[in-house]
Amino acid sequence: MTGYIRSFDEIGLADVSLVGGKTASLGELYTALASQGIAVPNGFAITADAYREALSRDGVACALQQLLDGVDKRKIKQLTSKAAKAREIIYQAMDTPLLREQIVEAYRQLERESGTGVAVAVRSSATAEDLPTASFAGQHESYLNVRGPEDLFEACRRCFASVFTDRAISYRIDKGFDHFKVALSVAVMKMVRSDLAASGVVFTLDTESGFRDVVFVTGCYGLGETIVQGQVDPDEFYVHKPTLSQGYRCVLRRRLGAKQIRMIYGKRGGEHATLTRKVPEAERQRFCISDPEVVSLAEIAMRIEAHYSQHAGAAMPMDIEWAKDGADGKLYII
Repeated sequence: MTGYIRSFDEIGLADVSLVGGKTASLGELYTALASQGIAVPNGFAITADAYREALSRDGVACALQQLLDGVDKRKIKQLTSKAAKAREIIYQAMDTPLLREQIVEAYRQLERESGTGVAVAVRSSATAEDLPTASFAGQHESYLNVRGPEDLFEACRRCFASVFTDRAISYRIDKGFDHFKVALSVAVMKMVRSDLAASGVVFTLDTESGFRDVVFVTGCYGLGETIVQGQVDPDEFYVHKPTLSQGYRCVLRRRLGAKQIRMIYGKRGGEHATLTRKVPEAERQRFCISDPEVVSLAEIAMRIEAHYSQHAGAAMPMDIEWAKDGADGKLYII
């Protein structure tokens, strides 16, 4: 694709400055590891160039500098007010005919592959200039179950504007980072129907002790946002790496989580695109995925860890979001 858009099969780990770390990894997995049985939903990125060019337009950067100069994060009302105004400036600056045209065309291509009105996730992916120690996890917005070109363009603009959330501004102040050293890319990705099944996070070590010889799998019912934000007590599983490498496909240990709620698709877009519902007691008393699925996730995680470690030239423990599609029964890395 051209202009501001890059399809997942056009990007990889070398493109962090263009699409941010999250989306660069999605592209790497989509292109480099599909042959190893690792499934990643298709999608495309809107590059950070779109954001940078918006800043370069007449008056945009100047207005933001005047607004944010001297902001005091300890004055909560001031921070909230200035952040909202900053987001509105970016939101308006991203509304250009060229960007709209390219996003709509990329979505139409995804529709041709996956069906009219295909639901997508719109996910922020930050990139920073000369800031190797920066971590932007959880600071910017993502939107789930977005359908149709109009709602998609709206979600993308709001995603770009979220570079100036209260939390992101506060973080940059704490770290002494220039607000204009951070740019945002947006990933648009076909949704996995985990609202009909389960999702979670896999770690290639024990998160409590740092023990490297296990894969730690967490899971809950529904979309993964609840587990990422710590809203549920998930199921937990451990798989022993050396044993699995020898061909013994078994779960070392498991713990049943409460899995109190699940996030599902809503019937409308915008704020009602997703809903949370209580999980019936009978389902809470069952594990959200089977042992063979846990082992499959462990194998996938080990392949990803090996790939990234080889690329980095050193051991690279990984945390990986996964989702099970309740329609086709497959496990996806997201």
